[in-house]
Amino acid sequence: MTIFRCANCQQPVTSAVAPEEELADAKKLLGLPRIVVICGSTRFMTEMNEADLRETRAGRIVVKPGCDMKSPHELWSDPVEAEALKVRLDDLHRAKIRLADEVLVVGNYIGDSTRAEIAYARSLSKPVRFTHPEVDPDA
Repeated sequence: MTIFRCANCQQPVTSAVAPEEELADAKKLLGLPRIVVICGSTRFMTEMNEADLRETRAGRIVVKPGCDMKSPHELWSDPVEAEALKVRLDDLHRAKIRLADEVLVVGNYIGDSTRAEIAYARSLSKPVRFTHPEVDPDA
């Protein structure tokens, strides 16, 4: 038996199998295609949409950032609300990384947030691909 911490509630959970292994087994049983999470600066949203199209055409399920907070919108026009939303969106994106089988980093620039996402994915042993391999921080 191994004790893990619930990702959301941080309560101890006792299991003979790691949650990641249970998720991988469930995906196999369901016959799900590979899941790719797209990461990168939201300044590359157009490129992310193109990558989404190409990955989908290749038969993969794609998850990616759902909004571009660098573009004006009423949902994040209040600075206090915007900061709280950014924290929630960062948590949500880390959940997408945990869900995914692999990561695709889009764009020719890696900022602090994307660098942290890459490190997080690699800490989970997720394969990481780059549209621009020269920006890989570990290259």
